[in-house]
Amino acid sequence: MKTCRRFDAIRAEFERDVSFLRGHAERHQGSAPAKTRWKNAVSVKRNMARALNTHLARCPECG
Repeated sequence: MKTCRRFDAIRAEFERDVSFLRGHAERHQGSAPAKTRWKNAVSVKRNMARALNTHLARCPECG
């Protein structure tokens, strides 16, 4: 499926956030902040899916 540059930018931004959160969680395993970051990473992944689906539904270039 061909996607536009905006789709790629949205995806890259979310993936950067997820990798930051997961990296912190892996470096500080077992601590309370690490557990919170891991949960936040899961939430950000869910938000990414929602944002990308919304984009696909509205973008004439991607649709």
